[in-house]
Amino acid sequence: MKALRKTRPAPGLALQDVSPPAAPGPGEVLLNVASTGVCGTDLHIDEWTPSYHFAAPALPVTIGHEFSGRIAALGPDVSGLTVGQLVAVRPSVVCGRCKACLNDDPDACVTRRGIGVTLDGAFASAVLAPARNCVPIPEGVDAEIAALAEPLTVSYEAVRTGGVRPGDRVLVLGPGNIGQGIALFAREAGAAQVVVAGHGDHARMEVLRRMGFADLVDFAGTDMDAGLAPFLASGRFDVVIEATGAAAVIAPALRALKTHGVLVITGIHAAPVPIDLTMLVRQHQQVRGSYRAAERAWPEVVAFMRRHQDTLRHMITHRLPLERAGEGFELARRKLATKVMIQPALAA
Repeated sequence: MKALRKTRPAPGLALQDVSPPAAPGPGEVLLNVASTGVCGTDLHIDEWTPSYHFAAPALPVTIGHEFSGRIAALGPDVSGLTVGQLVAVRPSVVCGRCKACLNDDPDACVTRRGIGVTLDGAFASAVLAPARNCVPIPEGVDAEIAALAEPLTVSYEAVRTGGVRPGDRVLVLGPGNIGQGIALFAREAGAAQVVVAGHGDHARMEVLRRMGFADLVDFAGTDMDAGLAPFLASGRFDVVIEATGAAAVIAPALRALKTHGVLVITGIHAAPVPIDLTMLVRQHQQVRGSYRAAERAWPEVVAFMRRHQDTLRHMITHRLPLERAGEGFELARRKLATKVMIQPALAA
């Protein structure tokens, strides 16, 4: 079968012929991949930015970690799943042996591995996954919507980490897939206003408009302070959530944050970012990091997907076969797409 692989610790990916996965072992399932989303992580791995050099010992590896699939085969001792069932997959694979895992706290596992990062992933027609990582998808939810589950859990966790409450004013920096999900979950949490900001993001802003967001600002041709000034006329934001990975946004983000406000960082930053700690202290502001969601959050996100499937469909702007994955990467890199879905069943 064809697979999109990271073969060496340097920029670039390779579409290669590889052997199909072996029969599933104990606790595993074999999945026929339905849809796999192109993620910022995939772009970082392609470009081989410093924040992903930790994956070097695992190479070569098939990438792709935002995916859904139908179960093709069950390994020994697997129960609660059936052949043909549609599932989304939590890509974080815990070890089951560390102290946290043995204490039934898998979210604190210290030796976890990632499907599509250090384990073979889903830019292929088939993939093996632990049965415990498979999240059943309700009837009526499309496979490509199911493939949004992983990024939506990241967005969900960012809003939870920020403690967004009814009546809050929320600023989301970055209108990509994660930022769009953050905006949706902030609205769901009862935020009185959700402002989404970007830089040269016309196509993604249009997706947000179709999802019902009107308070949008593009900093192309201006700076953040000037671009946010109309929104700050009525006061600074209760919560600011950063989903850009761009160091330049952090200082103005803190300036836009109210006293006792919370800044949530979800972007992956390739280098340290300076912060004016004196201003932070004097304004009692908090900076919180947010990454993966707890396992218990996945059913809540799946329920959200079921309720809002028509809205979420706007996020999927492009669908391409595996052979044209490189085009999808370029669309995402140039910010011409929100979510590109790679679907092995599509004809090239």
